Amino acid sequence: MKIFLFFSLLIFIHPGCSKSIKQHQLFSDVQELSSDKYKGRKTGTAENKMAAAYIIKRFEEIGLQAFNNDYKKEFTFKNRAGETTDGANLIAYIRGKKEDAIVISAHYDHVGVIDGEIYNGADDNASGVGGLLAIAQFFSKNQPEHTLIFAAFDAEEAGLQGAKAFVGNPSVELSKIKFNINMDMISRSDKNELYAVGTFHYPLLKNYVVTGNPNIKILLGHDDPKLGRDDWTNQSDQGAFHAKNIPFLYFGVEDHADYHKPADDYSRINKEFYQNAVASILEVIQNIDKSITIQESLKNKKIMQ
Repeated sequence: MKIFLFFSLLIFIHPGCSKSIKQHQLFSDVQELSSDKYKGRKTGTAENKMAAAYIIKRFEEIGLQAFNNDYKKEFTFKNRAGETTDGANLIAYIRGKKEDAIVISAHYDHVGVIDGEIYNGADDNASGVGGLLAIAQFFSKNQPEHTLIFAAFDAEEAGLQGAKAFVGNPSVELSKIKFNINMDMISRSDKNELYAVGTFHYPLLKNYVVTGNPNIKILLGHDDPKLGRDDWTNQSDQGAFHAKNIPFLYFGVEDHADYHKPADDYSRINKEFYQNAVASILEVIQNIDKSITIQESLKNKKIMQ
């Protein structure tokens, strides 16, 4: 673990908040998506398409709406070898009381099979997709103020290609997208530490990361350009939104010993931490969604480096 200065907040969840997350379904989704049959969900493979079909089935079960009657939004990109590759973002929404939208995102692809070993990517990033589905389930029963767009992005491992495709051809006018909440690796931390990245660029967001669970620590950091490789601003899908000057919060953990290794399996997820992490992220989203002033308050508040 690299050492740097950070601002930390202990988060205290309102009573009953963690009960808003259906534990059994949360764990079931991650266990399914990180099972061997999906062979690491590498973009362009049959198994990646199988994972997409599972997520679409879950969207339908939750009752999410699709843009133009299709959850799948296909795109193509050049991979690192210069080959044209097909990807598919999975996009759904819950209509809010206003048209202004918050995008809640997590990538569903991983790195596939390498040297005959399956890289299941339970933490990276079946955990983020599981969190996205659990949060969607909550808001399907509790109408939000803002329209919430739920985006399961493909090809993050190939350079944020799915997120770049989305902001380049969004499902709604880009001007209506006021915020991005991105989740990538949220199920494992030996220290019970979850990072909320983005407040360096948008300091007012510190006011919204103020409630949570006494059993988990939300740390603010990993977003100062002076940190070099420890700056996570552009290291997951939130980077595509940041490039369009859309405010973001990215939730994730420090790299662990199984990061991008075959051992990133469901059996190694810390279930208590994971449940607390998803519940905390849900509450932060509620804080932001219920604010009627956050967009105006954030306007022109970005720290330019």
